[in-house]
Amino acid sequence: MGAGHHHQLYRPGDSPVHRLPPHCKLVAVLAFAVVVVATPRESFWAFGCYALLLAAVAVVARVPLGHVARRMVIEVPFVAFAVAIPFIGMGERAEVLGLSLSVQGLWAAWNILAKASLGVVASILLAATTEPRMILLGAQRLRLPSLLVQIAMFMLRYLDVIMEEMRRMRVARESRGFVARDVRQIPVIARSAGALFIRSYERGERVHLAMLSRGYNGSLPVIHEISGSGRQWVVALALPVTALAVLGASWW
Repeated sequence: MGAGHHHQLYRPGDSPVHRLPPHCKLVAVLAFAVVVVATPRESFWAFGCYALLLAAVAVVARVPLGHVARRMVIEVPFVAFAVAIPFIGMGERAEVLGLSLSVQGLWAAWNILAKASLGVVASILLAATTEPRMILLGAQRLRLPSLLVQIAMFMLRYLDVIMEEMRRMRVARESRGFVARDVRQIPVIARSAGALFIRSYERGERVHLAMLSRGYNGSLPVIHEISGSGRQWVVALALPVTALAVLGASWW
């Protein structure tokens, strides 16, 4: 499925987590996310336990806290949405620091923040310990729809190409004296975006024709076959199984 592509999210290493097969880690993260979502929002201590479990994984994988914290910026839209819920929520109100907030809105905000944050951290740890190419191989190993895997594979492969095309277009604009200072420059940016879309589409057509000329029939050959031993599955599933035990305790 092509050569490896190092991504900013990936941190090369040789930890026990790095050595786990990608499909084992994908199943573990998915199962962990399901357990977190199924946890009652009132079980504060359970969410604390989940956070400790992820912290333990980060320590074993040698992923610095700063690496995780910087990449959690991706959930800022969820945070903004959660913060707004107590103000616009209906029903019983409560005074918090002089503000009238919805009680149900506060619970909803906590539920979103806690579960979204844990899911984001788990995904960051997966990306930090698994090369993007290996994640796609793991998805292929788990028999995910072949078309989706191929789309993700080509997106990964040609993302750098598109970014370089964007850079060249920006340099061309600036070499002609263009500077985006205010809204009056939006039409120029819009035309550049349209040109980038057309170029990307045409490149995709050329790549598809080249694949057809080489015998492409809707599926790609598996160059790197991966497998997982029983011990590796046990290690990978330790996270969701422990989280499931915490969930069971919270129910009781």
